[in-house]
Amino acid sequence: MQKLVITGGKPLRGEIRASGAKNAALPLLAASLLTEEPMVFHNLPDLADVKTMLRLLEDLGCKVTRSDHAVTIEASNITSTEASYDLVKTMRASILVLCPLVARFGKAKVSLPGGCSIGARPVDQHIKGLKALGTEVTIDHGYVSASADKLKGTLIVTDMVTVTGTENLMMAAVLAEGTTVLENAAREPEVVDLADCLNAMGAKIQGAGTDRIIIEGVEKLHGTTHTIMSDRIEVGSFLVAAVATGGKARVTHCNPRDLAVVIDKLRESGAEVTFGDDWIEAGAGKTLKAVDIRTAPYPAFPTDMQAQFMALDTIAEGAARVDETIFENRFMHVPELQRLGADITIDGHTATVRGVSRLSGAPLMATDLRASAALVIAALAADGESTVDRIYHLDRGYEKMEEKLRALGADIKRVKE
Repeated sequence: MQKLVITGGKPLRGEIRASGAKNAALPLLAASLLTEEPMVFHNLPDLADVKTMLRLLEDLGCKVTRSDHAVTIEASNITSTEASYDLVKTMRASILVLCPLVARFGKAKVSLPGGCSIGARPVDQHIKGLKALGTEVTIDHGYVSASADKLKGTLIVTDMVTVTGTENLMMAAVLAEGTTVLENAAREPEVVDLADCLNAMGAKIQGAGTDRIIIEGVEKLHGTTHTIMSDRIEVGSFLVAAVATGGKARVTHCNPRDLAVVIDKLRESGAEVTFGDDWIEAGAGKTLKAVDIRTAPYPAFPTDMQAQFMALDTIAEGAARVDETIFENRFMHVPELQRLGADITIDGHTATVRGVSRLSGAPLMATDLRASAALVIAALAADGESTVDRIYHLDRGYEKMEEKLRALGADIKRVKE
């Protein structure tokens, strides 16, 4: 077990480079199963979840060759179409191999993902869509078994907006006969990144980035080279950290358009934000003001930035209301923020944050990925020393976070317990 030791009170200043997006990398890696030709990905983040997905692909028979922040995947000799529980249990995104396997090989057996600390993430929409495409699906002993002679295009209307569901069904439809229409599709930039890659492989996808995606099936796909988009949540987290500590930081190699709502909320808080084609800079203004947050599917405020902004609100002037509409258990960071002296009350899916003049360092425990980032941000802004335990959560989605923070002047180190 490892933990972070943070001495707060130091303004973050300087420039760092954004890493590739975890939430884009995982479906892109799964898409390698759709072709027998090599797939090359650049800007691959060095994350625990990425390593798990690569192990899963190797377990299925893929040849995986890594080189720094790049990887080549060859799925020409698949030896298995079964994703075992031992790997799937550690990462819910493993379900993303289900549809590519069915689309290319006509069968798949994938363990149902385990529980998730932030709330339910059912895969029923994935299964509903596969059935609509002509797949026989059974669930037995914790596994989803799917088989189809040939997928056939159809209309699929999901009951809810689901990012992984949209990505999975899009990967199924690219090799189906005829045309598939996905209604109520997720609009996230990561969905667009996957569609761009699939189109470069020979797919025919229109409408990615809207709630209606049209896919004309093709006979087969070929290999390609693709650069993974930057991680908009990582970028937002570092910008919030700079503002919370009273500093000023620039993040490069990112897309400001993907962070429009985050930029808007930072400016509402009193921060000074500027940006160019591929960079964003945020600095603390004269006064930090509390800002209300309501999470919703893209392009609204992302649930993955809720905890970080709550950390910012704890030291802002006034009171803020935080409404979490995506996950039912995403306030687990609140008791830990309270240990630092934060004034937060919870009523159902709403938290009220009243800013305090100062936070003071304390021992903290991470409960999930984004909660970890919020605790680090709060600890950086607090007086004195804090420790953050269970940082394996952090390593799932932030590449060498402590090294990037040190480059901005933070007093932070990783130690073994």
